[in-house]
Amino acid sequence: MIKGLMITPPVIGRIAIGKVVERNGKRLPEKDDEFTITTQVQSRGQWVLHPLDEALRQAQHSGIKEGISPSSAGDVVDGAAQGDPGSAAIPAAPVSKAVSTRAPSKRSLKDKLGVGTAAELGNTSTAAPAARRKLRSIPVQVLFNEPDLNLRAHYTLFDRTTARPVCVGDGESCKRVTDQGLESLPCPGPDVCSFGQQACKPYGRLNLVIGDSDELGSFVFRTTGFNSIRTLTARLQYFAAVSGGHLACMPLELKLRGKSTTQSHRAAIYYADLVVRSGLSLNEAIAHAKEVAAQRLAAGFDQTALDAAARQGYANGSFEDAPDEVAQIVEEFYPEEAGSAAEPSLAAANAPAFATNQRTHRGAHSPCAQRP
Repeated sequence: MIKGLMITPPVIGRIAIGKVVERNGKRLPEKDDEFTITTQVQSRGQWVLHPLDEALRQAQHSGIKEGISPSSAGDVVDGAAQGDPGSAAIPAAPVSKAVSTRAPSKRSLKDKLGVGTAAELGNTSTAAPAARRKLRSIPVQVLFNEPDLNLRAHYTLFDRTTARPVCVGDGESCKRVTDQGLESLPCPGPDVCSFGQQACKPYGRLNLVIGDSDELGSFVFRTTGFNSIRTLTARLQYFAAVSGGHLACMPLELKLRGKSTTQSHRAAIYYADLVVRSGLSLNEAIAHAKEVAAQRLAAGFDQTALDAAARQGYANGSFEDAPDEVAQIVEEFYPEEAGSAAEPSLAAANAPAFATNQRTHRGAHSPCAQRP
């Protein structure tokens, strides 16, 4: 194993809550009210949709059951002000069952937004355009029984000039790049750290398994949102505890939740949560996890060894994100004009809380970022 190279779970796709858009010559994060599953490939500055994105949308027949849509709640964002269909209200009726002949990853903008004429949508009874079904819950599993191996969250400061991590800490100690090299120093946290100068903030990465085509491959959800990081951390620890340590076998669901705060100016903000998969009670999910764990053990699957391998891989390097990914991460989660109206700091990635433009105090949410 190459020393100094952190070995992280293989990633086959991304989960985001937003996107990066170009506005006034700048690429800025923009929030959304649904998940998007993408590949790791970009086309014309945007991530290409993963086939699972369309498959899960077709499988769902309803949106978030709690709260109301941002538009009906008065959640006006920059994208909505410019006619962004992504902020439309949740449709009252299901969309047409007509299926586009285009590949899911190469759909036109019209197909992605679910708009068009009645003939195009296969509905001749009315001329009203059908709304695109929103993806607000994703059936998932995690790779490891140990919660901290699935979700890594640290206070992180990036150098915007070089797009490289400068300081990564946990509130007690940090790894910081100095003139003398990489040093271990005390970490007081971003609120009182003079070195960070308000540019340091929580940054989390959650690896999730979707489907069974690659049981050791994962989709990564990145976020800088307090709400998502705090909620996901608690859920992982709780599910690990109640399942008797069988967290990797629990049938879970990544769910988008909404809330309003004073900091968001009473507008709706969104964050990620983990819950027991729809249709199952907690007791049923625990029984299922124990059954799957027994089946894996009988087949020779060594979950303890897998967790140990992951722990060793994380300890092999100083910083997690690969050099070729950092520039995109900085763009999505650490924008120059990011404020904190939606989730206290920009939650990019998806982020369920979204970054906001300080000048307009609107939510300019990044693809995977969020914070409350």
